[in-house]
Amino acid sequence: MDPAGNLRNEIEAALRRSNLTAWQRTFLADIHARLERSGGQARLSDKQWRKICEILGRPSNVIPLPPRPVVRDTSRHQPLKLPRPRFPRVGRWLKWRFRNLAIGFLIIAVVAIAQQLFELGQGEFQSAPATARTSLAQEFTVTDGDTVHVVGDAAGTRLVGFNTPEKFSPQCEYERQMGERASARLRELVAGGRTQLTKVACACAPGTEGTSKCNHGRSCGTLLVDGKDVGSILISEGLAVPFVCGTTSCPPTPRPWCKG
Repeated sequence: MDPAGNLRNEIEAALRRSNLTAWQRTFLADIHARLERSGGQARLSDKQWRKICEILGRPSNVIPLPPRPVVRDTSRHQPLKLPRPRFPRVGRWLKWRFRNLAIGFLIIAVVAIAQQLFELGQGEFQSAPATARTSLAQEFTVTDGDTVHVVGDAAGTRLVGFNTPEKFSPQCEYERQMGERASARLRELVAGGRTQLTKVACACAPGTEGTSKCNHGRSCGTLLVDGKDVGSILISEGLAVPFVCGTTSCPPTPRPWCKG
């Protein structure tokens, strides 16, 4: 039995339904990415599990419990307690004095090393180019051809400047097939080169970024592989089309794959 595999299959089937809201689709896609990334070992909260059951139509009265810790009986292997040596009053004072001196020297050494490391790191940070300071390396997984999920983020990151076919909510079978190809190609590019993911501002009304009113709560970003924008690569290979937004809004999303 593979409960995590069954759950992923149910989520994939649910993502193909057309009656999901945008929030439900984003939520299921993020859970699916976490399960894929962790090999089915991701821990879900009770609230997340109930929401999954509600969307999938499964009973939510049984919530998976975390595994019980293994308690080992160590009573048979207690170490032999030897009597502590008794020191005269002067001996105890000297022992206490030396111990405090040793602790003091250790603290001073740790502080000195930490200060040197901080100054070294600060010098390297100040001498680095601006792009390196604003786009640190981040671990992420590929959700589809134009969306990734940064480890630790609650929602995904939409890559800007292009649009790929939908594989979760396609308008036709050809679009689903092209969406699968675009996702596979993006995974191939990420696996074969040096990546640089940079978060950028989304084209949303002021004050709405990070909420459901802006890009379904997702972040926005650009992704370079060996210095080349992945959107340009996918467009040149016929797996994406240009999609350029303004400062606070976007035009209708281009989806030409089911026309004609």
